[in-house]
Amino acid sequence: MSVQDVQFDRPVAWPTNGISEIPFRLYTDPEQYRIEQERIFKGPTWNYLCLASEIPEPGDWVATTVGEVQVIVARGPEGEINAFVNRCAHRGNLLCLTRQGHDKEITCIYHGWSYDLAGKLTGVAFEKGVKRQGGMPPEFHKEDYRLQALRVEELCGLVFGTFDQSMEDLQSFLGEVVVGGLKRVLNRPFHLIGRSTQMLPNNWKLYFENVKDTYHASILHSFLTTFRINRLSMPGSINISEDGGNHFSQAKLDYAAEDADYKAAALRSDTDLRLADNSVVESVDEYGDQVSVQILTAFPNMVLQQVRNTIAVRVIRPRGVDRTELDWVHLGFDDDDEAMTERRLRQGNLIGAAGYISMEDGCVGGFVQRALKYNDEGSGVVMMGGHEAQSQKFRASEAAIRGFWKKYRALTGA
Repeated sequence: MSVQDVQFDRPVAWPTNGISEIPFRLYTDPEQYRIEQERIFKGPTWNYLCLASEIPEPGDWVATTVGEVQVIVARGPEGEINAFVNRCAHRGNLLCLTRQGHDKEITCIYHGWSYDLAGKLTGVAFEKGVKRQGGMPPEFHKEDYRLQALRVEELCGLVFGTFDQSMEDLQSFLGEVVVGGLKRVLNRPFHLIGRSTQMLPNNWKLYFENVKDTYHASILHSFLTTFRINRLSMPGSINISEDGGNHFSQAKLDYAAEDADYKAAALRSDTDLRLADNSVVESVDEYGDQVSVQILTAFPNMVLQQVRNTIAVRVIRPRGVDRTELDWVHLGFDDDDEAMTERRLRQGNLIGAAGYISMEDGCVGGFVQRALKYNDEGSGVVMMGGHEAQSQKFRASEAAIRGFWKKYRALTGA
């Protein structure tokens, strides 16, 4: 039986067959949340797992999640990357209890069952019994008890996995347009320069909508407009995969004019916000295309950002119907000099849990969640820029949000 055949009670009803009116109950309904775990995260999607550089050597492993399912990603003895469920085949105990480690095998602390780095059961404590008594019966065969495996693919140093063994390849899933946006940012070897985690008091979909929402940026984020980091009046575009689920948006800046502005004055006029030190926003056009902001999403759990010179992967992890864990993984390139590394670290203050830009995103989803508590009838409206989920040469639009719901409806059967 496939996940699409699993029967659930009370799926949320949509008001139309379109994608521009979104039922509020999708953010509050526990049964809908359970449907998402099965049909989206464990369904025919590619989920971001980790950076390949986090497991550089054979024997390295990291513990992560796909939806709420615990997963291990490990580098095998020949350098191959494997992923499998972090759950002992014996009694279901969590195998890896720390975030990362290194070993030839993974052993369960509960009863001592051990597995190799491909998830194959290699040892059972007291399999033959003690003093010729007890032990496993003759019909027990270790090869029948390997850990549930995920298919794995790597792209630009990012590792993705899927539970669906018949899935199309990763690049086909992302779509040619979005793969191009990903390769634009991660165009050379990179490394981890820092990470942080925050808990959001809202449903995971509210955050995913937020990063696809170019409409709110010039309204919610005073820092963006005041310091000219991202304004809807700037040239830009929204680029959406054919299935709607993946996208990237861009905003362009005249870096030369911007540099002159910073040298001419230590303030901006749109609000009363001031910077005593402009270094947190001073940047260089490292890609040579004047794109100052690019936000890319890979359905259902990853965001890749370039905000000026700060590069980061954001990982969205559902933690219940009204809680979301958000990981920020900050990157630097291997060819960065000391000045660029310092620039990336300074600009890292723009985003993250307490970022000058993104701290509003950390609370506004909670405002929506609170407003919907015991008051989730009706639907929200995402009609800016039309009713379709297609690429556009302007950003006063909710097309990418509609793309999310297009993919969502296709997977959940709504």
